[in-house]
Amino acid sequence: MNGAQALIRTLAGCGVEVCFANPGTSEMHFVAALDTVPEMRGVLCLSEGVVTGAADGYGRMTGRPAAALLHLGPGLGNGLANLHNARRAATPLLAVVGDHATYHKRLDAPLESDIDSLARPVSVWVRRSLRADDVAADAVDAVTAACAPPGGVATLILPADVSWTDGARPA
Repeated sequence: MNGAQALIRTLAGCGVEVCFANPGTSEMHFVAALDTVPEMRGVLCLSEGVVTGAADGYGRMTGRPAAALLHLGPGLGNGLANLHNARRAATPLLAVVGDHATYHKRLDAPLESDIDSLARPVSVWVRRSLRADDVAADAVDAVTAACAPPGGVATLILPADVSWTDGARPA
């Protein structure tokens, strides 16, 4: 099982039932894994503003976190206004932000950005998974943080190589 599959199975096991998504190339393993986990519904959205707004609305209506899949730092940036609103409303929400492969970061690709710093002002919790073996535990911590009173946005950064690497297991 790869990191993306372990992540989605863990999220579903924690009660996350829906993922609003505007994926790019670095999130394709996550998208493929969505098809293998019937307990989680994937909802493709036109833009990151729709993704984060829908996840915020879902969390406010149900009291349970939805996942919001965003493409790299620019995708996170496009959804920041609604993540700000979710944080201010203490909405439980799990933002999963794809990133370049860890070994590709040093090449400063055109969409490279400091995702951790962008996420901190709108998140109660931020972590970057560094190995496929860490993804499941990171996911449990993210859901726990999002649901801890009063609630809030937990941001999990998922590098592409962590997503596609085999050997991960769900929590």
